Amino acid sequence: MHPNAELIQRFYAAFARRDAAGMAACNHPDVRFSDPAFPRLRGAEAAAMWAMLLARGKDLRIEARDIDAGDERGHAHWDAFYTFSKTGRKVVNQIDASFRFESGLIIEHVDEFSFARWARQALGLPGLLLGHTGWLQRKVQAEAARGLAAWQAQAP
Repeated sequence: MHPNAELIQRFYAAFARRDAAGMAACNHPDVRFSDPAFPRLRGAEAAAMWAMLLARGKDLRIEARDIDAGDERGHAHWDAFYTFSKTGRKVVNQIDASFRFESGLIIEHVDEFSFARWARQALGLPGLLLGHTGWLQRKVQAEAARGLAAWQAQAP
């Protein structure tokens, strides 16, 4: 197995153990992260986001598979199973991740998933009706950014 595939595997193993420090150790200090809810995080922001999600996701469980990587790029598929705290609704989010590497660490991590599918599961009827709109995605992004800023402000 390529060392970068092993790196991705370590990242998801730490995630499954709910080990935010272990996840952060796989990332370059200047890592760039993006997904439909958190579109532009860098460095410590990305580490804080993972720590926040682990702390708040009491029943969060993940399963990663199809991990592959070469010298410069890699990819994986992972599924997240959790209860969305704002609504109490169960979510199964299917995510395709792509990675770039620098100095033996993850320098870029992009998670892609269907925002409309996520919104339908997490938000119910409002997500079903509005999940395909940019308006709802921007609203979720703004709430996610506020939540992360509050998390970072109270972190030791």
